[in-house]
Amino acid sequence: MKHLVLTLAATLIAGSAFAGAQCAKHPQKEWLPQDQAKAKITAMGYKIKKFKVDGDCYEIYGWNKDGKKAEVYFDTKDLSVVKAEIGE
Repeated sequence: MKHLVLTLAATLIAGSAFAGAQCAKHPQKEWLPQDQAKAKITAMGYKIKKFKVDGDCYEIYGWNKDGKKAEVYFDTKDLSVVKAEIGE
């Protein structure tokens, strides 16, 4: 039983490391429209492969201005970067 509890705890801790970003919650009427968000994110130097809404965040999969793979979460109102995972 102790082994099961330890395994479950380790799984929960590891799973939280891969959790999405915690973006500020804004009323949807204050969100930057998705087409404008995509244009501004592209102007920031990102190349978007996939764009989606993840909770209260805009999330992209693609590449940064240096050509590195990027998974980036943006605030839906001001497009500030909340979390970024940049590959090699």
